[in-house]
Amino acid sequence: MIQKVPLILPNGISLHIKRDDLLHPVISGNKFRKLKYNLAFAKQAGFSKLVTFGGAFSNHIVAVAAAGKEFGFETIGIIRGEELESKLENNPSLLKAISFGMKLDFVTRSQFQEKESQAFLEELQIKYGDFYLLPEGGTNDLAIQGCKEIIQDNEKQFSHICCAVGTAGTLSGIIEASFEHQKIIGFSALKGDFLSDVIRKFVTKTNWEIETNYHFGGYGKVSDELISFMNSFYSNTKIPLDPVYTGKMVYGVLNKIENQFFPENSKILMIHTGGLQGIEGMNLILKNKNKELINYGV
Repeated sequence: MIQKVPLILPNGISLHIKRDDLLHPVISGNKFRKLKYNLAFAKQAGFSKLVTFGGAFSNHIVAVAAAGKEFGFETIGIIRGEELESKLENNPSLLKAISFGMKLDFVTRSQFQEKESQAFLEELQIKYGDFYLLPEGGTNDLAIQGCKEIIQDNEKQFSHICCAVGTAGTLSGIIEASFEHQKIIGFSALKGDFLSDVIRKFVTKTNWEIETNYHFGGYGKVSDELISFMNSFYSNTKIPLDPVYTGKMVYGVLNKIENQFFPENSKILMIHTGGLQGIEGMNLILKNKNKELINYGV
């Protein structure tokens, strides 16, 4: 569903948002897109078990757990940070994954860094038997195939498409499916300028750029300004944003409109990649710091 953002904007600019967060109650946004062809392949190849990786409040972990329950896969999540096992009561995301039947395997951060090594994967094979491996964040060639479907023919009207970037799979699919006249802008949710190199491995087009000035301190980091913005944006539009990805992207788009980055009469489409399940966990962190909470009146 594409929704017009009901804000008064300068220079004849129009702003819309594609509500991929509404695709599924739990497997929402880009996670739905990334898992679509991976699960189809896993089922066709005869796998009954999915293994994947994630952190404390991972959207990907929750989505894989929910997909496993819905489509008949056993699911195992390798979780970064062995200390999280003793703090489960303060982690609504991991508790949700467990409620969907996922088995969690907590490992140290140094072990987690080895997750792509052959030795680590062989250890998992010995421990869990035959399984279909989904990378952290879900990005692989099949995920990008699913993310290409974000852009449809009726999106040809837009001059700019904006999306948050984490592991680069979603943006890569959008770039490959985009039309020649469109400019694709990825708003990095992480510190650093390495995502461009990752994207070049997946795409052939050059009509894109990465904006690195709106990460608010890095992955999973927020500021008082960001939380206040999200609450104000919801109050004005009734569109909920997540604090890790889409909230930062929308803040960045509006800031760039204010700074006259976009040409006159630009038609901008923002992609809502979901992630709203992480709000509950973020609010626990904010509450412990006596900070303003994300409050969408629910």
